[in-house]
Amino acid sequence: MQRTDFYYDLPTELIAQRPLPDRGASRLLCLQGDSGQIAHRGFSDLEALLHPGDLLVFNNTRVIPARLWGRKATGGAVEVLIERVTGDRTALAHIRASKSPKPGTRIHVAKTEGAEPGTDSFRVTGRDEGLHLIETERPVAELMARYGHMPLPPYIERADDVADQERYQTVYAAREGAVAAPTAGLHFDQALIRALVERGVSTTEVTLHVGAGTFQPVRVDDIAQHQMHAEYLEVGQDTCDAIAAARERGGRVVAVGTTAVRSLETAAAGGTLRPYQGDTRLFIHPGYRFRCIDALITNFHLPESTLLMLVSALAGREAVMAAYEEAVRERYRFFSYGDAMFVTASASALTARP
Repeated sequence: MQRTDFYYDLPTELIAQRPLPDRGASRLLCLQGDSGQIAHRGFSDLEALLHPGDLLVFNNTRVIPARLWGRKATGGAVEVLIERVTGDRTALAHIRASKSPKPGTRIHVAKTEGAEPGTDSFRVTGRDEGLHLIETERPVAELMARYGHMPLPPYIERADDVADQERYQTVYAAREGAVAAPTAGLHFDQALIRALVERGVSTTEVTLHVGAGTFQPVRVDDIAQHQMHAEYLEVGQDTCDAIAAARERGGRVVAVGTTAVRSLETAAAGGTLRPYQGDTRLFIHPGYRFRCIDALITNFHLPESTLLMLVSALAGREAVMAAYEEAVRERYRFFSYGDAMFVTASASALTARP
């Protein structure tokens, strides 16, 4: 398939710049993978869409204040995005500057963009697959706590504010390490989760620390040639047991977000779902057969993105692209702070289930 098979026209005014006042107030476009049937609901209608015995799989990663501003000793402005903390005082980072900093460059950190830097600094020590290796004077976590900003996506054209510290996190975020939110989970509040559990829906959690590469475009024409960025994930024995129990009682496994999908499918890559801890570069696109999930709750994704390709693998490219055209016509809000979809799998996208 070609990258352009996943292009759609999106008016810029439909890109949500801020969240709605209430998490659960988003709209929910429902897409049946087998029939392509579309329905327009509200996110609170999830109580009616999920059945007793179903299992929700959440990604419990927590977004870190990974965006830093600073200056080189020469005075050049620098924007830093911590991609992964590798030690108490070391990290991998994206660094944007007029000239790429060489090993040995010291960068002094500022509170905000354009502000005069303070006494805290870090040193660039090398490169690793396009990222800079950095070494900090104080622990990386302390540096981010003092100077860091929430790493809002590039299509949100404003600076982060105090509200983003809470709203760009899921209510169940627990394990720090992501530089982008697992945005499908942003629609859930504790009241909705309690109501679903009372209805007989079970929950379990995985961890996938979303990297900045999630926003990188596919640059090759033939999508089979695309190479995914690495992201760290963990799937525990408790999640494997919860999925086995859901299968035994006839319930569906519903992933909350594409990151939950990639976590489970990576852990099941050997044919059987097993506990997993490590990196994944799994690229799911049409033709893939899902081993673990039956349905997906997800936000709307960028044109020609790997995430849109994943959703198309689950429900069929034609059905998904038609649903996106409908969402544009109906003026849904798009991307991280936008509305959501509830997508059931096409039978042809699934492996045989026990």
